[in-house]
Amino acid sequence: MTGVVVGRRGRRPAGSGVQLTFEVIAETLRERIRSGGLKPGDALPTQAVLMREFGASSLTVQRAMALLKQDGWAVSRPGKGAFVAHHDHGADDADDLDGPEATAPAAGTAARVEALECALAEAAQQIADLRGRVEALESGSGERGR
Repeated sequence: MTGVVVGRRGRRPAGSGVQLTFEVIAETLRERIRSGGLKPGDALPTQAVLMREFGASSLTVQRAMALLKQDGWAVSRPGKGAFVAHHDHGADDADDLDGPEATAPAAGTAARVEALECALAEAAQQIADLRGRVEALESGSGERGR
C-alpha cells in the first residue's frame, strides 16, 4: 500500500472532504470576494475579527491570510492591514488543483508579486518595530539595574 502524499498547502487528498481550519477561513473569504460582499480595495476583516468568527488561533488566521496573499486574492499594506487584491478571479479558480501558478494570467502573477513585496515590507517593518522595543526594554532595564 502506498502512502498518501499531502500537497504543498497541506490539502487532503481529493474526496476526503476535510479541510484544515485555515483553508476554511481562506475559502470563506474567497467566497465573500466572489459574491461581491468584499470588493477590490476593501479591507479584509482583522485578525481579531476572524479569530472570533471562526474560533481560531492567531496562527491559523495568519496562515489563511498568507494563503490568500500567496494566491493573489489579498495584499497587505504595512500599518493598514490586508485588502482585497485589484484583479479578477475566474469562477473556476477554486477548481484549480495545480495552484494558480499553472494557469494564472499575467495580472494574477503581478498581484502575487505585489502581495509578496507588501508582505516583505510588512515583515521588515515588524522587525524594525521589534528591534525598537528590544532596545527600549534593554535601555530601560539597564537604567533600573543601576
